[in-house]
Amino acid sequence: MIRNFKRTAAILGVVAASSAALVACGDSDNGSADTATTAAGGAEGTTDGLSGTSGQLVAEGASSQQNAMNYFGQKYQESVSGASLAYNATGSGAGRTNFIGGQVMFAGSDSPLKDDQVEPAAQRCGGNEAWHLPFVIGPVAIAYNLEGVDNLNLDVDTVAKIFKGEITKWNDPAIAEDNEGTELPDTNISVVYRSDESGTSDNFQKFLGSATDIWDTEGQQFPAAVGEGANGSNGVASQTTAIDGGITYVEAGFAEQQGLGIANLDFGAGPVELSTETVGVALENLQFKGEGHNMVVDSEALFASNNEGSYPLILTVYEIVCSAGYDESTSAMVKDFLTVALDNQDEQLHELGYIPVTGAHAERLAEAVAAIQ
Repeated sequence: MIRNFKRTAAILGVVAASSAALVACGDSDNGSADTATTAAGGAEGTTDGLSGTSGQLVAEGASSQQNAMNYFGQKYQESVSGASLAYNATGSGAGRTNFIGGQVMFAGSDSPLKDDQVEPAAQRCGGNEAWHLPFVIGPVAIAYNLEGVDNLNLDVDTVAKIFKGEITKWNDPAIAEDNEGTELPDTNISVVYRSDESGTSDNFQKFLGSATDIWDTEGQQFPAAVGEGANGSNGVASQTTAIDGGITYVEAGFAEQQGLGIANLDFGAGPVELSTETVGVALENLQFKGEGHNMVVDSEALFASNNEGSYPLILTVYEIVCSAGYDESTSAMVKDFLTVALDNQDEQLHELGYIPVTGAHAERLAEAVAAIQ
C-alpha cells in the first residue's frame, strides 16, 4: 500500500456523486454564450472572487485525472450556483483533438500538444496561443499483483526489461538480487499495458528512454508485442488485479483503489518508496521548456534525474486552455473552474492519489488563470 495515499469512504462518495453528473461531450455544445449566464455581482452560493457564470463547462481528455476532475467538479458546482462540469475521460489524444475542433472548452492531457497541433490549436483560440497548465500532479506506480509479496524493489533497468519481455519470471535473478530475503515465486510475469492512445504511455516510455539505455520506443501507443492491453487507467488496474503475476504502469490513485502492490523504484540512488515526500523532492526540481504562462514541463530532465530520495516518475497533467479567444461566458467559466481547482489543492485531493500543488507552482498557475482572456 502507498504511504499517504489511503482512500476514504467519504472521498469515494464524492467521486461517485460527481461521476453521476458527467455527460458525454457529444451531447453538449462548445460553450457558446446561450448556454451560460453571468450572475450580476456573483450568484448566491458563489465563492468570492468568482464571476458567478452558470452553465455547463464541457471538457475531455486524460483518464489519469478523472478522479481529480470529479472532485473539482463537485467543488465547482458547490461554489457557483447553476454551474457544472462535464468531463469525458476519453484519453489525452481525444481531448486534444476535440479541443482543437472546438467541441470542448478545455482539454486534459498527460502530454503537450504535438508540433503539428500547435497552430490548429491557436486557430481554435482565435489566433491566440493555447496554454498548457500543469494542474494535476499524479505519481505513476509500477503496480503489481503477486501473491505473497507485499514489498518489492525494482531497478529501472529491470522495469524496462520486464516491459520489453526480456524478464519473464518473478524469481528472475535480476529481481531476486534487489529483494534479498523475499521469497519470490516461480510465477510468470504478465504485462498489462494501455491499449488506447495514452499520455500515460507516452510519458512512461519517455521515462524508460531517459532513465535507461535499453528502451527504444516512444509515443502514445504502447508496443503490443508483450503482454495484453486494457483501456484506460482504471482498465489496466482492474486487469492487473485479475492476474496473479500481473504488472502495469498506472497512476497511483488507481493502483491504490484496486489494492495493488506498488514497487519501490531504484532510479540510481537506492530504492525509493512512492510517497508525498519523495514526489515532493522531484517537484522541487521541476523545469519548464519555455517562459510565461505556457508551462510545458521538461520531461527529459525530470525523468533522467536520480536525486537521493526523489521519485521522478510523475505525470504533470495539463489543462490545455485558450490564452484568449473564448467568448465572454466561456472565458469566465474556465477561469472560475480553474480557480476553484486551485482553491481545493487539499487533503481530499491527496487522498485521491494526487499531489496538491503548493508554493511557487501554485502561484504560477494562479497568475496564468488570471491572465486568461
